[in-house]
Parts: sequence; C-alpha cells; structure tokens
Amino acid sequence: MSKAISRRDFLKVSGAVGAAGLLAACSGNAGSTATSTAASSAAASVAGLSSDPVTLTMSWWGGESRHNAYQEAIKAFSAEHSTITVNPTFAAWSGWEDTMSTKFAGGVAEDVCQINWNWLYNYSKNGQTFIDLNSVSEYLDLTQWDEAKLAACNVANAQQCVPVSMTGRIFYWNKTTFDKAGISFPTTLDELMAAGKTFQEKLGDDYYPLHLGAYDRMILMVFYLESKYGKDWADPSTSTLNYDADQIAEGIDFIKSLVEGHVIMSLPTYYGSNGDNAAHHSTEWITGKLAGCFEWDSSATKYADALDEENKAGFTVGEEIKFGDYNGGFSKVSMGLAITKTCEHPAEAATLINFLLNETAGAEIMGSECGIPASKAGLAAAQGAGKIKELVAEANGKVMAFVSNQLDPLFESNDLKATGTGVYQEVFDTLDYDNVSGADLVDTLLDGMESVGYTV
Repeated sequence: MSKAISRRDFLKVSGAVGAAGLLAACSGNAGSTATSTAASSAAASVAGLSSDPVTLTMSWWGGESRHNAYQEAIKAFSAEHSTITVNPTFAAWSGWEDTMSTKFAGGVAEDVCQINWNWLYNYSKNGQTFIDLNSVSEYLDLTQWDEAKLAACNVANAQQCVPVSMTGRIFYWNKTTFDKAGISFPTTLDELMAAGKTFQEKLGDDYYPLHLGAYDRMILMVFYLESKYGKDWADPSTSTLNYDADQIAEGIDFIKSLVEGHVIMSLPTYYGSNGDNAAHHSTEWITGKLAGCFEWDSSATKYADALDEENKAGFTVGEEIKFGDYNGGFSKVSMGLAITKTCEHPAEAATLINFLLNETAGAEIMGSECGIPASKAGLAAAQGAGKIKELVAEANGKVMAFVSNQLDPLFESNDLKATGTGVYQEVFDTLDYDNVSGADLVDTLLDGMESVGYTV
C-alpha cells in the first residue's frame, strides 16, 4: 500500500472521530435542525432590525491580508451600527471545510458564513442550511448582482448566498528565475516541456518551471482535456461525466509527463521538504526554485508577497497555455456569503453582508481581498478607493477573457479535493509514489467521483 493511501485512510478515521465528538456535543440542536430541512418555494419575510443589542457570529477562511480586511471592515460596521457586535472566527483553508461541514451538520455554524459555491449543493441542496436571501432583500440589495451570477447561487428555489467574486485559474511565473534560465514564459505545451529540460540543464535538478499540488494537477488535467476535446468535464446541471476512461487515462498520463519531463516536482519530493503545506509557504517558492504555479486569480498577491526580495519583482501574471484547439478551463463563483438558518437575527446579518459587499464604507476596505467584487456597487467603491489590486485585476481579466467551460457542483466535493484525504490526492500521490500509468488509476478516480454523485 502506498504512503498516500495510508495517510488518506488515517486522516479519514481521525476526522470522523473528531466529527462524531462535536456532533455528540451538539446533539441538542441536531434534531431541531433536521426537522426544518425542507426549503420553502417562497421566501417569508423576517423580523426587522432590533432596537436591543445584538450579537452576530461570522466565519471565513483565507490568508493574513483577508483576515485583516474582514476585521477592519467589521470594526467599521460596528462603528456605524453600535448595537450590533460581530464575533469572527477565521483560519487558513487547510482543514476548514471539514470543520464547517461538521458545524453545518450539528446546527452550530456561524450566523454569516463565507462559503464555497459547491457547499450549496453539498450542505444545503434542499435549502436546509442557509436562508433564502430574498427574505432579507429589504436589508441586502440584491439588485447589485447580475442575474446570471445570482442564478448560480440559487439552489432549491432559494437565493442561498450572494457571490463575493468570480474566479478561475491562471499561470503565474517568476521572471527572475526564467531570466536565469534564459527563456521566455511558455504559452504552448511544447514550450512548457522544453522549459522543464532547460531548467534542469541550466539551473539544476532542484529548479522547476512550474509547481502543482495534487488538486492543482486535477484542475490542470481537466484544463488539458477541455483544451483538446472542447467539452465540459461534466454536465454542469446533472454532473454526468463527459469523458470516457481512455480520455481520462490520457489526462493522467499528461500530468505524469510533466513529472518525467522535470516540468513539475514529484509529490514525494515536495512532501519530503514541505509536508502538505501550500506552495507559497515553501522555501522553494520563496527563493524562486519553483518558478511558476497554476492558481486562482484571487491568489495573485498571496503568491507575489511570499517571494523573497530577490524574486519579488519578477512575479508575473502569465497567459493561459494553449494545450489544444479549444480554450480549456472554467470560471466559477469564487465564494459567497450566506446566512445560516440557525441565525436568530437575519435582518442584522443581511445588513452586515450589505455593508461588506455593497456599501462604500465596507467595500472599499474589502477591496479585492476576496477577488474582484461581483457586486456592481462594491466594485465601483473599491475602484474609487484604489483598493483593487492590480495583479488580481490583471489575472481575473485574463481568466475571464479566455476560459469557456462551466464547472459542475460536484467537482469540488470535499471527498474528492480534500488535502490529505481526497480522491484527487490519492490518484496523483499514487501516480508518483508507485510510478503507475493513467490506465491504472482511472477506476480509482471514477469510483471516487461516482461515490459523491457523478454519473460516470
């Protein structure tokens, strides 16, 4: 048995034990939560703002700059709304979804939650977890979002969240290192493969033009297949897979070719130095030995800021690589803000969201910390205050101009993408640890996809 599988199985067991403990502690609320799982087709109005002091809770994940922005905006909100206190809970992404899924199941999640788009399907597909925001439209101006963006967050005939931003993946490069190698940034598959050889020959075995973690490899594999075959990975409405076993094996072998061609570091080598830590925390990224990554447009500043002084000026937003006749890749709702059904003060919670995303005082503080604002008023406020980060805006513009495919809601299921325990990591860990082929791993991927609801 490979190291990847044993680690995955161990973390599954330990995670289940932790979840069971929390659910047991919350059993008093679980019953009442379960009895209210049916979503109403019409949003009922909520009670108005209270004249008495109110305390709200809010949760989000992110990096330090996002934490700071949210906290500063909350402070400004409380200054305007002196009777409302907001208690935040926040952390980095690693392990966050496991924590929140347990809270959702136990009915103890925060009043206002930053959520991933697919959480609407994973944790509230029947409208059982989040309220219909149409019920608080007196306090949250829904007209600030385009209908298509709102529609992406309408599940079970309920507007369960509002999109904070839209996002997609783009290549980032370190020009300082590429200049040392004497080559330009790759824009085709042939140039990418040639870069791996050049890096190894001119800079040494510990330099790579690109870094991809396990989940990044899955996303780039899909990007590659969409570029070649010109169709979505799966039907965005039914999550019926559009690719057969041979095509998926071809995609996995494409990732294997990047490892063998010294384009990307093998996962065992990366884990040996960094464990499961994100690339921007690694010494190799900070010092320019990993000279590229394929990341969300909203992550531009996070990766740029992590570089040391020698490499920081070289950070560059690249172009999408043409792997075939079609433009691969997808865009999606990056994240949303939702109000849980256990919230006792939904009018105040909606007022908070409106302040953060629509009102000038809040939106100019948030800027582009969560991506380019999807709210029209929020975008105008952030732009007027000069708070749209140029790197993020450049990355977002390039993504939205290039990608042409849609994402289905099951692709980001936690059982598939989780760090350490997900099926995607099992597939790509095994590919590297056991030196097998794509054909050997297709069933592992398909079985995992089918287990979360895909039709394969």
